[in-house]
Order: sequence, then C-alpha cells, then structure tokens
Amino acid sequence: MKAVQIVKPGQLKVIDTEMPTLSGPGEVLIQMTAAGICGSDVGIYHGTNAAATYPRIIGHEMVGRVVETGPLVSSLKVDDRVIINQVTSCGHCYPCRMGRGNVCDHLAVRGVHIDGGYREYMAVPEADCYVLPDTISNEDAVMIEPTTIGIQACTRAELNKDDMLLIYGSGALGSSILKTARLTCEHIIVADIQEDKLEEARKHGAAHTIHTREEDLVTKVKEYTMGHGATVSMDAVCNKDSLSQLLQATGNAGRVITMGFSTSPTEVNQFVITSRELDVRGSRLQNKMFGKAIELIREGRLDLTGSVSHTFPLTKAQEAFDFVDSHDPSIRKVVLTFDY
Repeated sequence: MKAVQIVKPGQLKVIDTEMPTLSGPGEVLIQMTAAGICGSDVGIYHGTNAAATYPRIIGHEMVGRVVETGPLVSSLKVDDRVIINQVTSCGHCYPCRMGRGNVCDHLAVRGVHIDGGYREYMAVPEADCYVLPDTISNEDAVMIEPTTIGIQACTRAELNKDDMLLIYGSGALGSSILKTARLTCEHIIVADIQEDKLEEARKHGAAHTIHTREEDLVTKVKEYTMGHGATVSMDAVCNKDSLSQLLQATGNAGRVITMGFSTSPTEVNQFVITSRELDVRGSRLQNKMFGKAIELIREGRLDLTGSVSHTFPLTKAQEAFDFVDSHDPSIRKVVLTFDY
C-alpha cells in the first residue's frame, strides 16, 4: 500500500509499505478516505516540531471507512465512516488517573510519535474510532479534529458566557477556536494581520476584530473590554512574542491559554502575571473531545462545511506541501484524498 513518510526534515517520500493486519480482537481495519494537512504536519516536514521522531508516516486528521472488524468489536461494522483519535495513552500514569490522557506520561500521538494517517490502511482499536454523521463529507469531516483542539482550549480556559475572549490569530487554529467559543460566549475579539481573515472572523461570530499591523493590540483590547482587558486570551499565533503580548492584553484574574510548540526562548514579565494573578495554562491536543464535536454537528450547532479549500491525492503529497508552503491567500484547509 502507499504511504507518505517524512524520512528526515525536508525529505518527503511516497513509499510502498506492508498492508496492516488486525493485531487484537478489539481492532478494526480502516481504509483511509481523507487526511488533513495541519500546521504541525508542516512543522514535522520542516523539522520544527520538537515532539516528532523520524522517519515517520505523518497525518493526525484521519477519516476512513471500516473494512474489517475483530471478533470482539461490538460498536462498529463494515462500511461505517469514522474519524480516528490521534491520542494514545497508557491509562495508568498520574495524568491518566486524573482523567488527562492527552498529556499521558507515555503519550504517543499518531502521526507524530507513531505512524499516522497518510497511508491507505490503518489498524486501530475500536475505542479510537468515532462514527461520522451522514450529513458531513469525508473531506469536511477532517475538520472535526481541529475542532476538538478548540473545544479542549475552551475547556482548559473554563470559558463561560460572561467572558470577554481574545483570540490572537485567525488561521486554522484560531478559526477552530472561534467556532466552538461562540457557542459559549458572545464577547469575542479576534486579532490578526490579514483583513480577509478578520472579515471571515466577523462572519463567524467575532464581536470585534483588530488588525495588528495597523492597530495596537493592547490598546484596542482595552477599548473593547471597557478598560479591563480580556478575561480569557488564547494564543493561536504561537510565535516568540505572542505570549508576552497576551499577558499584557489580559486583565486582572484572567486566564491565558498557550498552545504553541516552539522551543525558541520567550521573554515573560513575571510582574504582569503576579500583579494581575493571571492563570497561564497550556492546552495540548484534546482529551476525548471527538464525541462532543460530533454531537454538536448532529444537533446542527456546528457547521464545518466550506473550511476545506484544496484537495490533493495522496500520491501528490509533495505538491500539496509545496502549495501550503507558498502561503497562497486562497488556502484555508488542504486535504489529502485517496484513490482506490
């Protein structure tokens, strides 16, 4: 079968590899139908993702169809369309016992630490699969995984209806956070450097937007929050300066959510944190949030259509990654598809 492997940073290959088989009675064999290209996949390709190991079959936004089930599988059947959980955890360490398997001491993420979804078939435990609603296409269903990241961030922030939320960045991550946050609170500020992305944010529920190339972030946030500052700030930019900027833009007793994976040094002013008694919290991956995302889709509260802008067949993965690297303004989400 065909698979896409990052041999080492900067080297992508379409390889032939062995077809997987079921290794346990509770596993299912999945024929992949769509897999998204995420910023972290691009980071693995370029060697800037500190968590990745090589060589690696990447891809963690994984949609497919069940083609075989083990004898103990009870909730899935052949032809079910599913999305696959990218997180695997041990279930026994301290974080797992605290219900936080997404930061398991022995965490292995598909497509990062172990092989992922850029391959034609995968064998995975039944418990890692979630049946898709009939109302969503395979390509659009790829967006469920980024949505779970947004749900996780809102959960970590303990976001409530009275919060004044600042989302810094309106790319794929920021847009996913906005789609879930607007279901909880209405006072949402989105900041970005591109006007077209800010326009999209306004269409999708942002009460205020800030063009950070033309406007001062902290000054405008204070203006839009009656002088207090954001009560919750989320970093969807994740560069070396964004955390310090959010600390300045967040008011007393606020929460700041950081999601970046850069290992570059970040300058942080302790006085800003201590004097305002800010909570600075990391949010990583997602913690059993697929069910919540799918429920929102079934209820009609979450619409993921229209997010995918481009598709490429798996065998043209290099072309797809080159296109993502071009930063073409038409790019929203790029998805790899599978031809059988």
